[in-house]
Amino acid sequence: MFDLIRKRNGNWKDDTLSGLTVALALVPEAIAFSFIAGVGPLVGLWAAVFMGLITSAFGGRPGMISGSTGAIAIVVAVVVRVGNEHGMAIGVQDLGIQYLFAVIMIAGLIQVLFGVLRLGRFIRLVPHPV
Repeated sequence: MFDLIRKRNGNWKDDTLSGLTVALALVPEAIAFSFIAGVGPLVGLWAAVFMGLITSAFGGRPGMISGSTGAIAIVVAVVVRVGNEHGMAIGVQDLGIQYLFAVIMIAGLIQVLFGVLRLGRFIRLVPHPV
């Protein structure tokens, strides 16, 4: 990550303009996926903001796109729905968001664990269409 910063060839003006363009294009996508997932639009917007901040802080690869996907929104919708159903049964409002937060934290821990154990080399066993 730090080598990329030191060996930077970019133009600050162009990078800022492209970053703002991508951020503005992400707004309708974040709102749409939040409706698919069954959460409020502000949850989708804040998720997009934090995803962008975390991706920029920890880096990535040039040309890599980090954003929400429809497949993840469908899975998230199931988690939120089940959480809300359990919440209704025990009289707790918006338990689905709490379930979603727990699932996201567990998924992040699994990714960190895979990175620490250097299990990324096994990704080549996954077919390209997946």
